[in-house]
Amino acid sequence: MDIVRSILIILHLLSWALVFGYAIASLKTKEMPKGLLHGALGALATGLLLVGVAEMNDYDVNHMKIGIKLVVALVISGMAIWGGRQEKLSAGFFGGIAALVAANVAIAVIV
Repeated sequence: MDIVRSILIILHLLSWALVFGYAIASLKTKEMPKGLLHGALGALATGLLLVGVAEMNDYDVNHMKIGIKLVVALVISGMAIWGGRQEKLSAGFFGGIAALVAANVAIAVIV
């Protein structure tokens, strides 16, 4: 089960890196790339799977931390879905997504 957990962690980190990279790159173009939504949903799905694997293996799971990270991931996913329906977005929109991703990673590492 440790191999599955390791693979999920790698996919989870790559998904967040994808979202962060697309958000930074879109600061100039101000258009929503499709990959940002895919990365956000991938990070959300792998995060939920990681919690399930941790619960199955009796790891000590901080449910408050997981709940906060879930809310942030849902907000990012919602922003990606909403942004995909708009023609042009502001640079602040993509800056907000990048800031939320950075906050989510910080919560994972620090707490």
